[in-house]
Amino acid sequence: MSGVRPPASLPAPSAWVQRWANLIPPGGRVLDLACGTGRHAYWLHGLGLHVTAVDRSPEALASLAPLAAAGAEVLQAELEDGPWPLAGRCFDAVVVTNYLWRPRLPDAVAAVAPGGALLYETFAQGNETVGRPSRPEFLLRPGELLQAAAGLRVVAYEDGFLEAPERFVQRLAAVRATPSERPPRHRL
Repeated sequence: MSGVRPPASLPAPSAWVQRWANLIPPGGRVLDLACGTGRHAYWLHGLGLHVTAVDRSPEALASLAPLAAAGAEVLQAELEDGPWPLAGRCFDAVVVTNYLWRPRLPDAVAAVAPGGALLYETFAQGNETVGRPSRPEFLLRPGELLQAAAGLRVVAYEDGFLEAPERFVQRLAAVRATPSERPPRHRL
């Protein structure tokens, strides 16, 4: 367990990420993509995982200074313009919440190492009726997250409406098989 405390103002980690974190191998390497101020990076580091937190905002990443000092990798990178900043790297888990840039979906999936997990949760069509984001380019189409994760074993998937706060989401927990292993026995 990490002795690094997250800022008191940081929101709690996503219930979806907390529920499916058991898919991440103990001591694994985790990519928190579009991490913002680090609500998941701090929580995952606290579980003893090796975190790489990536975001484009230097202001958001400033809140991760204590985490970086404790050994987490914190990278400022433009995810929507230019090359994939993590080319050739794989992680035991890739965590993405409240972020969608379609050209990066294949990169996020490809970054999941054999035996690793993808935990993804973001806004879906319908959200435009209750708030932001409301532009179609930031809302998943029906089944789009499932299509993006083709090649991974889907452990859990939801597409629907959440009440608190009101929002439409798709969320997925999936794993990449290792070449010669039996199907993994993940706790549900």
